[in-house]
Amino acid sequence: MQAFKNQTLKIYNSLSGKKEVFKPINEGHIGMYVCGPTVYSNVHLGNCRTFMSFDMIFRYFKHLGFKVRYVRNITDAGHLVDDADDGEDKIAKKARLEQLEPMEVVQRYTVDFHNILEKFNFLPPSIEPTATGHIIEQIEIIKTIINNGFAYEVNGSVYFDVTTFNEKKEYGKLSGRKLEDMIANTRELAAQSEKRNPQDFALWKKAEPEHIMRWPSPWGDGFPGWHLECTAMSTKYLGETFDIHGGGMDLKFPHHECEIAQAEACNGHSPVNYWLHANMLTLNGKKMAKSTGNSILPNEIFTGENTFLSKAFSPSVVRFFMMQAHYTSILDISNDALLASEKGFNKLMEAIDSLNKLPVKNNSTFNIEQWRQQCYDAMNDDFNSPILIAKLFEAVKQINLIKEEKGSITQENKTILTETLNSFVFDVLGLEDKNTTDNSSNKIDGVVELLIELRKEARENKDFATSDKIRNQLAEMGIELKDGKEGTTFNIL
Repeated sequence: MQAFKNQTLKIYNSLSGKKEVFKPINEGHIGMYVCGPTVYSNVHLGNCRTFMSFDMIFRYFKHLGFKVRYVRNITDAGHLVDDADDGEDKIAKKARLEQLEPMEVVQRYTVDFHNILEKFNFLPPSIEPTATGHIIEQIEIIKTIINNGFAYEVNGSVYFDVTTFNEKKEYGKLSGRKLEDMIANTRELAAQSEKRNPQDFALWKKAEPEHIMRWPSPWGDGFPGWHLECTAMSTKYLGETFDIHGGGMDLKFPHHECEIAQAEACNGHSPVNYWLHANMLTLNGKKMAKSTGNSILPNEIFTGENTFLSKAFSPSVVRFFMMQAHYTSILDISNDALLASEKGFNKLMEAIDSLNKLPVKNNSTFNIEQWRQQCYDAMNDDFNSPILIAKLFEAVKQINLIKEEKGSITQENKTILTETLNSFVFDVLGLEDKNTTDNSSNKIDGVVELLIELRKEARENKDFATSDKIRNQLAEMGIELKDGKEGTTFNIL
């Protein structure tokens, strides 16, 4: 199904500062690159929100019938502490502190990253390249930039010449900064600095003797600059110009600004048509930071082992909470907000679970076609998930009215309603109904039902010892049996 042919999608482009009608370079195909994590610690909840926003966008493109090549990188080298051009590599620093090989650090936190994203029900990207796997490509780009006159080598390091670049191009156009203002607000360079200008940034850094992560290059042993890897990997897999580049709002400057400059210095033209930026997540109204203690990890939410929340919350509830805000808005997570989201999530799932038993009649009191298009209109307006969720709850209200015989629906409209809800709730928003999608839970249900039947037979045969044994052992495992007029039901505590 190529639904995109019947829908007009508008996207807020950070480069132009306005919403634009989305037109892919190749009809029916989309190339999308998103800056992934630097794997030196457990994935931050705020980062999860960014990746979740682009997972939702990826899902919606697929739902519309686009063929999407989604590239999300792993930064496993070159990202220096404080995003600077001097100092220690974040991964090398962690390796030194924990007395591990750098690649042990990378492996440990890459596995953690994937585990958390799997719990949140992310779709895997089409390609997940690593910085260390593309050193050759990065060196070749540096060579080209030097040959084009936009970089210089000093003592084994290579720096991008921002001033020279700005004479022919525009440095700062994504973030709206002017080079003249940046220069005016910058202190004079320290005498020991190798840079010609404070705004210049590293393409390649010389590795000092104590630096663990190092590769040979035409300029001596060293390692690539953080900004360079994304230019190398995005253009390798998506071409010199591709449709969408995404990331967190904090990456707009300098990271994405430097990416644009590098690509234009290398290839002579803009690398990306649409720049998308997801906003930050705060905790109890304050910026999340380990240094202040105002921080919480995803697993701490799932287990309830934290001092901020009154109980544990499932990944789907947290995902539903995040989808209730537009991806470009600041979102504040709190105990009250999660409790409200859990209540709304359960209400939504209960309505969907009741669809099969919904009675049908010869007429509908709910304009299904209009409502369905309104769901698309919400997502077509820069992926407006909160408006979509509001539309989904309009359907929940109608379902409850039909159940109470205060409304009606035809079989045809019931089918459309069911398909649309399933598509937007599960396929696009990426939520999971724990009552219907957990295969292991379904297997447990089957085993418990079998034991209930065996217990019933034991009671009929007056074998109360076996009957009590089944009940008591299930209770020890946290499964409570309830005997009633309609038979025996169970509840997993």
